[in-house]
Amino acid sequence: MKTLTLEPLTRAAFAPFGDVIELDGARHFPINGGTTERFHDLAKVDIGPDDGGRPLINVFRGQPRPQPVEISMMERHPLGSQAFLPLGDVKYLVVVAPAGEFDPAGLRAFYAEGWQGVNYARGVWHHPLIVLDREGDFIVVDRGGSQPNCDEIDLPERLVLSRATAAQAG
Repeated sequence: MKTLTLEPLTRAAFAPFGDVIELDGARHFPINGGTTERFHDLAKVDIGPDDGGRPLINVFRGQPRPQPVEISMMERHPLGSQAFLPLGDVKYLVVVAPAGEFDPAGLRAFYAEGWQGVNYARGVWHHPLIVLDREGDFIVVDRGGSQPNCDEIDLPERLVLSRATAAQAG
């Protein structure tokens, strides 16, 4: 089995796959008479073509995965983006590959801090939620509608992400 090296999640490193959702460095300004700080336009929500699709707001409750984490499949949403925002200090991993025909050579893995969210751009291949230490809730914003919006593939070769690698990256 091959090992996929984990990288820290940064806006620059993740840009080819979508947006990192975090407050640090975000455009912000006071609203509501100065009683609220608005962190504005943190991710590009894409619901795709005008065919009756609509934005969905969901909560996903992720369970910790057995260690070491094995990656054997990937998925993508060809009609819209999908954003994950943790509701607490939950450490999780993000495994992605560029949109288009799946190419295992394009796989990258990131170690996300509990205050960082991700927004997968339309068509970007990604692994389902990988929570590390404890159960965690995530607000998920994606596309709903009558058209199927999830493609899954099995990888030709399994990859392993080890907890030791995650600790080194974080």
